[in-house]
Amino acid sequence: MTTLANPPAADGEEVADLCRRHLSKGRATLGELFGGHLETDSRGAWVTSATGRRFLNCGGYGVLLMGARHPAVVRRVEAQLHRHPVATRLFLEPQGAHAAEALVRTAPAGLERVHFACSGAEAVEAAIKIARTRGKDQLIAAHEGYHGKTMGALSLTGKEVFQKPFRPLLPGVHHTPYGDVEALEELLKTMPGRACLILEPVQGEAGVVLPPPGYLRAAQELCRAYDALFVLDEIQTGLGRLGSWWGADVEGLEPDVLLSGKGLGGGVLPVSAVLATPRAFAAFDMDPYLHTSTFSGTPLAMAAVQGALAAIEEDDLVTRARDLGAGLLPELNRIARAHFGTLVREVRGQGLLIGVEFTEPGPAGDLLIELVHQGVVANHSLNSHLVLRFTPPAILTPAETQHLCQAFDSACRVQAARYNPTREGGTAHAQR
Repeated sequence: MTTLANPPAADGEEVADLCRRHLSKGRATLGELFGGHLETDSRGAWVTSATGRRFLNCGGYGVLLMGARHPAVVRRVEAQLHRHPVATRLFLEPQGAHAAEALVRTAPAGLERVHFACSGAEAVEAAIKIARTRGKDQLIAAHEGYHGKTMGALSLTGKEVFQKPFRPLLPGVHHTPYGDVEALEELLKTMPGRACLILEPVQGEAGVVLPPPGYLRAAQELCRAYDALFVLDEIQTGLGRLGSWWGADVEGLEPDVLLSGKGLGGGVLPVSAVLATPRAFAAFDMDPYLHTSTFSGTPLAMAAVQGALAAIEEDDLVTRARDLGAGLLPELNRIARAHFGTLVREVRGQGLLIGVEFTEPGPAGDLLIELVHQGVVANHSLNSHLVLRFTPPAILTPAETQHLCQAFDSACRVQAARYNPTREGGTAHAQR
């Protein structure tokens, strides 16, 4: 019998074998594709492997805005762990109340109620149920949008490859082109008083797709005109990621429901939240057992939320995300075009959510792997195989920012040699 008193020493082949036998054969293969590294430690902007190699973590899918193990978060979590980590859920518990108050203080006007959950998809599920309590049985989302993979959230996620194995999904779900106000209005006209619209301020997994100016404001006005519930999915974009507290702030939006997650747990614990107006939240207000979860609002997670919000404010991470992004975006664009030329379609982003889109499959995936060789972790985009994505923390130092740009330059140089891009507008093809 194996004792768990001390964790076993990390051995790459053993861990890969355990993954194949108990977790996922595909997961083991994926790990090998990225070099078979075992991540065993993280601090700040860096993750360290079992061999001691360090990688600048500009991935994490938006979770690590404040880096790993931020002292403000760890301090509160450690104190709560040794005091009272899990609640009875019968008595009043102070950490959840204080976390909700702190979160509401940052939110757009009118969002006064909070329901905490453990994942972004859970927050989406709660929003769907809120919509049902308001008589909104028709759900509208955008093509290529990403809202999670639980059954309700998956119904909204606009990607065939994720939906197909699990159909039939929720009925009454419609998808509309992101950024197309006229198409949205035509759809809303057919279901007055029955619709719930859920949109991302920037489509992250679609490859960092920014909306046309005024689109989100127009969508909100249409929801008001046709008595639709307006849900803003800020699970990836909120809490400073875009260089503003919320994507909603850019156009002064006041949604009926706003979803938060990713960085809400400070990169230490998984936490998500639904913020809602009192009107939207009315049914949940009346019956606290209408929608529950055993670990919703657990004191340990609520300590992490308070630590995360404190870190964002005390370190001015919203401003830092804005300023870092403003410097990184043109530099990454310069590097990509210098090496790949016309094979680069666009380098775009907002704050520290940045995407590099290519005109054909291949470079994004190859660069993701090559960046690991160069000591940087980035992201792929689940709904777009053409886009390499960077979601770095807002705590990057000038030296770390330089490391990222140098690594990207080196990765582009290595991979561009395989593609032979033309500079006069022809199509480039990989030299396999």
